[in-house]
Amino acid sequence: MQARCYAESWPLRTAFVISRGARTEAQVVVVEVSGDGVTGVGECTPYPRYGESVESVLQQLQPLLCEVAQGLTRAQLQSRLFAGAARNALDCALADWEAKRSGAGFSGPESLPTVQTLVIDTPEAMAAAALAAVAQGVAVLKLKLDDRQVEERVTAVRRAAPGAQLVIDANEAWPTASLQERCHQLSAQGVAMLEQPLPATDDAFLETFSHPLPICADESCHTREDLPRLRGRYEMVNIKLDKTGGITEALALADEARAQGFELMLGCMLCTSRAIRAAWPLGNRVRFLDLDGPTWLAKDVEPPLRFAAGRVYWS
Repeated sequence: MQARCYAESWPLRTAFVISRGARTEAQVVVVEVSGDGVTGVGECTPYPRYGESVESVLQQLQPLLCEVAQGLTRAQLQSRLFAGAARNALDCALADWEAKRSGAGFSGPESLPTVQTLVIDTPEAMAAAALAAVAQGVAVLKLKLDDRQVEERVTAVRRAAPGAQLVIDANEAWPTASLQERCHQLSAQGVAMLEQPLPATDDAFLETFSHPLPICADESCHTREDLPRLRGRYEMVNIKLDKTGGITEALALADEARAQGFELMLGCMLCTSRAIRAAWPLGNRVRFLDLDGPTWLAKDVEPPLRFAAGRVYWS
């Protein structure tokens, strides 16, 4: 067995703007694991929100490459690295290698539905983006919002796309003072779900009122260890492999969260098609899928997944 890791930078076709700022490229780290004539590949997106950088992820991975050569397993990896981007890349590379080595071949669904994200912009620009998306067959729109012009932006998008299902992602940007009233306003507009409105450190406030629409934990939920704290605060959890530290914990989190009564969402970072392929086994187990990360790239990895009419196709 041999393993290597390296960084890549993928320019975006347009700026990706959320409450924390704008990004113009996707910086990823790739792990390749080779042995018995096959190579498994994993990819992660280091996220500054969680104290990660390309450099820190590469530093975490380097000591483990020799352990892979000595037979490090996915089960052993879970205790060798904490949940995060570095473990995700290696875990998924090992899982990909195992699948290819077994010769089992692809057995999942040929396509999965996905939301299309609308980044923060003026109400008029977001409405235009919504109109363009639904014209291409998109059925679910995910609106990135900060704490400004919330009602105006949602109203503009709803008018432009009256038949679309809307989900809102505030990325921890909203204050507690206006949250309850804002939730009722969103519910009246037919919004299907609200994702992480409050900072993870302040989400105890969610226990103080009855939610008129489901609220989903993103930054507040990384692994199964978070679930006890989330009960009574959230109805749904967003599973991302870069948070769980790979597909191994992601599948376990999905099982445990459903057993505890949570609905599920599958999300992604800005990434290439490699990262979406790694998350594919979760696709049929969740209510909402946010897998449009590669659609923001100016150019995707080869071979790319195909995105069309609100779905992503394996080939």
